[in-house]
Amino acid sequence: MAAVRFLLLPLSLLLALSLSPLSLSVSENEALLKLKQSFTDSQSLSSWVPNQNPCSSRWVGVICFNNVITSLHLADLGLSGNIDIEALMEIRTLRTISFVNNSFSGPMPEFNKLGALKAIYLSTNQFSGPIPPDFFSHLASLKKLWISGNKFSGEIPVSLTKLRFLSELHLEGNEFSGPVPELTQDIKSLGMSNNKLQGEIPSSMSRFGANSFSGNEGLCGKPLDKECDGSLQLPPTGGGGGDGQQGSSWFAQVVMVLVLAAIVGALFMFLKSRRDARDDDFSVASRDTNVDQVVEVHVPSSKHSSRAASETSRKESKKASSRSGMGDLLMVNDEKGVFGLPDLMKAAAEVLGNGGLGSAYKAAMANGLSVVVKRMREMNNVSRDIFDAEMRRFGRLRNRNIITPLAYHYRREEKLFITEYMPKGSLLYVLHGDRGTSHAELNWPTRLKIVKGIARGLGFLYSEFSSEELPHGNLKSSNVLLTDNYEPLLSDFAFHQLINPNYAIQTMFAYKTPDFTAYQQVSQKTDVYCLGIIILEIITGKFPSQYHSNGKGGTDVVQWVFQAISERREAELIDPELTSNSNGNSVNQMLQLLQIGAACTEGNPEQRLNMKEAIRRIEEVQV
Repeated sequence: MAAVRFLLLPLSLLLALSLSPLSLSVSENEALLKLKQSFTDSQSLSSWVPNQNPCSSRWVGVICFNNVITSLHLADLGLSGNIDIEALMEIRTLRTISFVNNSFSGPMPEFNKLGALKAIYLSTNQFSGPIPPDFFSHLASLKKLWISGNKFSGEIPVSLTKLRFLSELHLEGNEFSGPVPELTQDIKSLGMSNNKLQGEIPSSMSRFGANSFSGNEGLCGKPLDKECDGSLQLPPTGGGGGDGQQGSSWFAQVVMVLVLAAIVGALFMFLKSRRDARDDDFSVASRDTNVDQVVEVHVPSSKHSSRAASETSRKESKKASSRSGMGDLLMVNDEKGVFGLPDLMKAAAEVLGNGGLGSAYKAAMANGLSVVVKRMREMNNVSRDIFDAEMRRFGRLRNRNIITPLAYHYRREEKLFITEYMPKGSLLYVLHGDRGTSHAELNWPTRLKIVKGIARGLGFLYSEFSSEELPHGNLKSSNVLLTDNYEPLLSDFAFHQLINPNYAIQTMFAYKTPDFTAYQQVSQKTDVYCLGIIILEIITGKFPSQYHSNGKGGTDVVQWVFQAISERREAELIDPELTSNSNGNSVNQMLQLLQIGAACTEGNPEQRLNMKEAIRRIEEVQV
């Protein structure tokens, strides 16, 4: 029988390709109607009717991309009965299924027949019984499995340990027994709490928080506070929950960055002291350095607008240019003063950190102005004419919510991009790194102000760069700077056309979104997704795992939010620091903004808000 199917498959594909788009959609229409018939109560699927295209007719729960069905999100619809797997097998492009918060019961459906599935969500139903040990052996592409809140029993299937791409596994709230299997994959989100598991937790899994294993009386070993010999360990400082674990990891990373920054800063000072013994060169660190660097600059001018200082600086810069062949700094915005390359060469070093686009140095001028000098990587393919034109274009931009460059420097192998320094730092730092006054001031009016400012800045960029594929392209909280009064300034925007393409794919946040990872495409709606991540980050207070290139640390805020929304637990998502001092009306506004963030992070770009609509909805939220 298997051989017959193998022989028939190419023929069926050939026939499918020979059919018109209308006849193909009818076939999928029939498959979904067959699935609907297997449900006991399907009134919520009244939009599923014969002789319609499920994609263009926007059937409830049917997610399409380019008129192809990719996902079924049938959560919270009061469904029960059976799930017709044979019908689902007819939809060969299906990658995600969700039946969360319905009333299905019985054994695990045979989803293992759908070998191309990447995500299965069955939480909060009444499925029961054991799952065969080899059940997941045929689901080699599976990344996410959420079956929490059911009545599954028996041992956790060992085949889960063989899923190479598994990143999220949630089995909590079932009746699983036996040992915890050792999962060596790069798991980002794990839940095994409130089962009947027994034995010692594998040492390799102690990296997860205690909350991942709590509620299993028979378990022992780290990260629980119960040793396997029966004695108890003292609980870790700050509690042993998953967030505490991530917080400790985050703190350790911050300490490491600071240590590296100090080392590089000292190295920079040493190299600078030898400046007169070599040609003037701003390449104070090797091209392979992994630490961003900052320069404090002392400029001999007393006023930002001093023309005498301007002329002196430019003359000195021309002399430096003739000695080193580097060329001068070119000012594109002199509203904060005028300075040249020699002024930067007189600077003492202070390291800010390393970003995807290059290293960053702080430059504190003698006249009181501080600037950031960013050494831009991987722009070698950009000609001088194009780079000059783009920098002049950037220098003409004026908007209260974007940061305009002050000056730049061009060499084929190195380019400097100079902006005003913001002492308060980035939104990412104030939200997650600073636990002092700045963080304490992030109340609801301030966070809403930040979101609205980001939206207005994006509206301006989408007007100025309307023809660009990615008017921003690298939107994340580390690229949102904050003024002293918490006005957000967008940075690192519109570099998409300047960066070498292969490097852009590796470093720009637009290429970390589902638009590219799932569909190998980016568009203006990619920026909308990135905006949604920031909104969810601000409302929940969680550090998004999406920012990590290695997938370690943080919270998958999109999955977490969508799961909670499907289970009607939205209020649990709001940062406790917001709700503790807010009234009921404010909470409603927070939930309104949360829903906007969710609408911006729809996995399918066609189902996602466009930027204009996202901005309009954000402006409607009032304090």
